[in-house]
Parts: sequence; C-alpha cells; structure tokens
Amino acid sequence: MCPSTGLRGQLSYHSRAHFPTMVRQHGGAKRRITLPAGRLRARMGRLVAIVSSVWASGLAIANDTPMDIQHAISELTPIAKIHLGKTADWVAISDDAVWVGTTGPDGVAQIDPRTNALTAAVSLPGNPCAGLAVGFGGLWVPLCAKPNALARVDLRTRAVTLVPGVGPAGREGGITTSHDSVWLVIDGRATLARIDPETLHMRQRIGVPQGSLNPLYSDGLIWVTRSTGAEVTVVSADSGALIGTVPSGPGPRFLAGGAGSVWTLNQGNGTLTHIDVQSKKAVGTTPLRTPGHGGDITFGHGIVWTTMVKVPLSATDGLTGKVLCQWTGPGGDSLGVSDDAIWLTDDEAGDIYRFDLDAALRHCARPSVSGSGP
Repeated sequence: MCPSTGLRGQLSYHSRAHFPTMVRQHGGAKRRITLPAGRLRARMGRLVAIVSSVWASGLAIANDTPMDIQHAISELTPIAKIHLGKTADWVAISDDAVWVGTTGPDGVAQIDPRTNALTAAVSLPGNPCAGLAVGFGGLWVPLCAKPNALARVDLRTRAVTLVPGVGPAGREGGITTSHDSVWLVIDGRATLARIDPETLHMRQRIGVPQGSLNPLYSDGLIWVTRSTGAEVTVVSADSGALIGTVPSGPGPRFLAGGAGSVWTLNQGNGTLTHIDVQSKKAVGTTPLRTPGHGGDITFGHGIVWTTMVKVPLSATDGLTGKVLCQWTGPGGDSLGVSDDAIWLTDDEAGDIYRFDLDAALRHCARPSVSGSGP
C-alpha cells in the first residue's frame, strides 16, 4: 500500500502542538503529553532517522514489513517489573499513576511512576474485562460479574461506586470518556450508553451495529469498532447522532486516536487500518502480521504502539504507516505509553514491565538480533 499520508519518499513531522494527545483502547484513557523542547527535538530526530533508514532500505510495505525489522523482546531491559496478580490486563495512565486491571484478586492496581511501586490494590466485585478509562476524577472499570457492572474508582480516595444498572455487553469490549460523558456498549443489541459522570444516570441510548463493542472518543466523535465485521461506526459526541461508517480490516476491535487520525487493530488479519478523522475515510493499511485474539493499541509521541501475545510490542510511524520495529517473544496483551515510558503487561504471568521509551527507540535504529527468548 502507499504510506498513509499519500507521500512517497518524503518525510515531515508535525510540531509538538500536533502530537500532544494520546488516546487509546483497551482503556480509552486520554492524556496530554508535554516534553521539554530539548528532549522533544532529540526524540523527533531519532524518529526521522529511523523512518529515513526504513525508506532507504527500499522495503515494500505489503511484502517485507515487518519481517526484516523484528527484534527479540529480551533486547529491551526493563526499568521495573511489578507482579500484580494472577493476570494483569488493561492499562490506563492518569496524571500521577498507572492503573492496571487484575484477576486473582479481582480489582485494579495503582502504581506510582515516580517510584515504580505498587501503591494500592483496589478490590472490585468482578473482574475488569472491557477496558479502563480515566476521566472526571475517576477510573471507570467495566466488570464481568453476575450481573455485569460498571465501577467508578475515585482517583484520589480510591472509593468505589457502582453505576446503577449498567455493565459491559461482553469481554474484550471497551470504554471511553468524552468532554461530558462516559460511553460503553451495554448489551447484545449493541446499545451504546452515554452516561452522565456526575449523576451516574444514562443520558442517552444509541443503537450501533450488532457486534460493536469498543468505543473511542477522538476529535469530537465516538468511533465504535465492530469485531464481527470490518467497519467502524462514527457517532457525534455532542448529539449522539449516527454519522456513518468507515471500512476497516476484518475483525477490528481495539483502536487508538491522535494527531487527526484513528487506527484500528484488526484481529482478523493482523493489520492496522489508518482512518483520517477529517474525511472519515480509511487512507492506509499496515500489515503487522499479528492476527488473533486479544491485543491492545495506543498512540503516543507520533507512534502507534501495539501488542499481541508472542509479539508483545510493535511500533508503527503514525504519519507514514511504516512499521519501525517489532519485538517478538513472551509477554504482552495490553500497554500504555507515558511521557518517557512504555508500560507493558504480561497478562498470563500477572506482571507489568516498565521500559524506557528512548531506549526502545534506539533499538529501532539497530540491526535486529535473532532469537526471542526471555
């Protein structure tokens, strides 16, 4: 395919003003990233060098990406490894904490990124099964239970409140927050619920195509993937009106947005679909070669970051759609990206790892090393 910008052999990067917002699913948490000017210039310089080297190699996106740029995950040395429970899935980043969903025990773990220490384990009446979202002073946690439920965890006091009569439609769904609402698909009929974060009452019910589970707020719109199909439904975040649909790859589930784009992680064939927000059209497809169940996606620092089991980390340039590097081996399934770190879970082991963001980018510029052992 052509690069998602429609440019061949020409690279340009937006100023910092165009890259501050990181929106992601699993969780749908939105967080503003601000870097000192010196660090930003250095990081952008590394990104330009990495992408330029990929272009210079003459790789054809459809045929050769990303096999020639794979690395072993063992090449990355974690800053910290934190054991949280039987499983660790779903990551959301607030201003002063990293939150992770757990089972064994059911709940969410709070990590202080200044010390990499587990500061709290908040028990919940069900297991977090459909994303995490930060907004309105709380962490919103859809729970699989009997019946399914939606919990709000106060970011300051950690007090737990259940939203009356609301829960996720199923596992591997998502939740997102807009400027005035919390959004969650709540039943098998694919009803998209719009919830008032203050009263906890449902403000609106919106019908989206059956099989839709994962909403994302980005650029004034709610984007909802349909994992049983190959499209994204677009909803006005103001009125709740259905605007239309955008084709994607097969089996889109998790999605991320930022810098005027939305990306879907397509479980059916292991690709990324790049959607232009302004035109509401798909403008590119990137083959990650990571099909299958699970996974996660986020956007930060101009890069689309994805994870799947056995391919725990991939980095794709958000402007060109080129896969910059991909790490294989154990671990993976959910992730978050902060100002200076990649937070990556090993779901089955119940662990989360913190990796230095700049160190990962430096590895992108090096030749790959064979092997993928821990």
